Amino acid sequence: MTVDRDEASPRAPTDDASVAAQIGRPTRAPADVVARCSLGLPIVVRMPPVLPSGEPFPTRYWLTCPLAHRRVARIEAAGGVARYDERARSDPDFAAALSDAHDRHRKERERAMPEPVALPPRGGVGGAVSVSGVKCLHAHLADHLGSGRNPIGFEVVREVGPLECESPCVVASADGAVKSAVWREPARVVSAGHTR
Repeated sequence: MTVDRDEASPRAPTDDASVAAQIGRPTRAPADVVARCSLGLPIVVRMPPVLPSGEPFPTRYWLTCPLAHRRVARIEAAGGVARYDERARSDPDFAAALSDAHDRHRKERERAMPEPVALPPRGGVGGAVSVSGVKCLHAHLADHLGSGRNPIGFEVVREVGPLECESPCVVASADGAVKSAVWREPARVVSAGHTR
């Protein structure tokens, strides 16, 4: 996985189509790829704070990788949000780092707003109102991969990684159209000789 946190990767002609194939529809606003897998496909995009419709978009970084999405969904289904929420309540250092991530996320989004808007996005990562709140592990992972500074994302990337597929999740057809590929989740190597 490659991450370019200082500048968005130049948008290749197929980035928009690749993201649309990954998420099953076009994005509602132009998005810049900020993290890619070793196959060159988007993992995370940076979204504008306000959509062209004027609607606020609560998360700055958005996870598009089907492999990451699937693995994070399993963590959430197993109680991951509650687990990290409890950690934020019981670990002062973790809570402080999470509060900093929410604050940084909010400030970055505010700096990106072209002008004051009637309905600005509010909250921190994923729109969380509480500075210690955990709403969506997908949003925290995307924020970490996009910014490099999210304590939940830091932990989640260790739980879901490596995010490396043997074959691409999207492909271009002979006519140049980009579409979802027949794709299979790779086995995760947990320790020497063991997979899951």
